[in-house]
Amino acid sequence: MKISLSKTFILTAAIWLSGCVICFAQTKSAELVVNLKQDLDASRVKIDSLDDQLMKILGERERIVKAIGVYKAKNHIPPLQVARFKQVLDKGIAAGSAEGLSAAFVTELLNAIHKESLRIEGDTTTRQ
Repeated sequence: MKISLSKTFILTAAIWLSGCVICFAQTKSAELVVNLKQDLDASRVKIDSLDDQLMKILGERERIVKAIGVYKAKNHIPPLQVARFKQVLDKGIAAGSAEGLSAAFVTELLNAIHKESLRIEGDTTTRQ
């Protein structure tokens, strides 16, 4: 089978271009992996910072709860205020919904926070 020079050139160029495309694709793929890794690391740093902020905010919240516990103890008010917690829960569910959070998640989160708040208020009343 006789191949002309132009066909040989076209075939060689096609093979060479195929190799370039594969090499380029592999390079871009490697860059994408590196970028995703850098993005992942940067996102994790942001999450760690937000988690730290959440803990500080929760700590501040619980210090206020402690002060409320002292007030309640001095005024013979029970720590559990069902109507107030319902307000907190309803408001939290609405705010969470605006952020794309499910009502079930917000309810579970606020129940956990409330349970800790009641523990702190209970500790406060036993020390009075």
